[in-house]
Amino acid sequence: MRLEWTLNERENKNVYFSYKTQCYQLRCKRSDKQRVTESYIPHICQTAEKILNRREVLNIYTYNRHECYWESTVFKHSATFDTLAMEPEQKQGIIRDLDLFVQRKDYFRSVGKAWKRGYLLWGPPGTGKSTLVAAIANHLRFHIYDLQLQGIRNDFELRRVLTATTNRSILLIEDVDCNSESTKPRSKDEKAIDKNHPDYKKRKANEGVTLSGLLNFIDGLWSSCGDERIIIFTTNHKEKLDPALLRPGRMDVHIYMGHCTVAGFKFLAEKYLGIQDHALFQKIEYLIQRIPATPAEVAQQLMKADDPEVALDELAEFMIAKAIEIKKGEGDGSKSKSFWSLLKNFKNKNKTN
Repeated sequence: MRLEWTLNERENKNVYFSYKTQCYQLRCKRSDKQRVTESYIPHICQTAEKILNRREVLNIYTYNRHECYWESTVFKHSATFDTLAMEPEQKQGIIRDLDLFVQRKDYFRSVGKAWKRGYLLWGPPGTGKSTLVAAIANHLRFHIYDLQLQGIRNDFELRRVLTATTNRSILLIEDVDCNSESTKPRSKDEKAIDKNHPDYKKRKANEGVTLSGLLNFIDGLWSSCGDERIIIFTTNHKEKLDPALLRPGRMDVHIYMGHCTVAGFKFLAEKYLGIQDHALFQKIEYLIQRIPATPAEVAQQLMKADDPEVALDELAEFMIAKAIEIKKGEGDGSKSKSFWSLLKNFKNKNKTN
């Protein structure tokens, strides 16, 4: 049986941009058509899927608005769930949810849902939201498409950009509360205009991405244009997002990334200093429980010295300095007194040990 594969490339142009599309063309004898369609093509599809699932190299894509295409760079972030400073129960819950998602292709089809999952990561800066995205990508072996909504001219371009992403991928929109006006809560007047003016979307098309346009790709008809997709929004201010973005089916899982906990500190101490216990742990834990510090801040202090005692002393001094800064910002309120009491107790602990 003789088969002939040809790679075809076509350039598409319109008023706004030009882009290329590629496809393979397969030719065979008419007498071999049934054998090719029933045996050969299914075999090719299964083999291609296995190759994609093995992905030895991951890419992170950014959208080039001037050339109108996705630019790729090899993704080499080393973060995994094993290196992530997070409460063990929360971490295992995320892993279970991800593993269940990729195993449920037939389930999503049987219930008539697009095979996708939405995650909202929210919390203060420096709490590990971007690191968690990297860990998810490495765990699933998914490419990342990092999208800046400010770079998209209108809903039409958004549709074209998102349909150019591949299956088994993560669509990431970081700091979504700052990324576009479309994600912010609408006033009553704006909601009324949506309902009463049929040409509202048309007028908004030249003003960037609209909320309705974004929602169409999250759970509307266009959300089914692709399989095995993860959509991740990150934000420092969940309260600034339009409630329509947060509903189940859009952002299915809300993950709060908070300040460092005692468990998080112990995890970081083991990773960075190679220790599971130390005489200074009790004092550090005392501070961690009372002074807000992000995992990034704790990790930075632990990296300052190879000697565990020196590194832990640095961390303790940093936490005390942080408490003093908080005290200065609070003035003479009752909370400030609690911080001075905290420092006094901490110094007393130092004297007794």
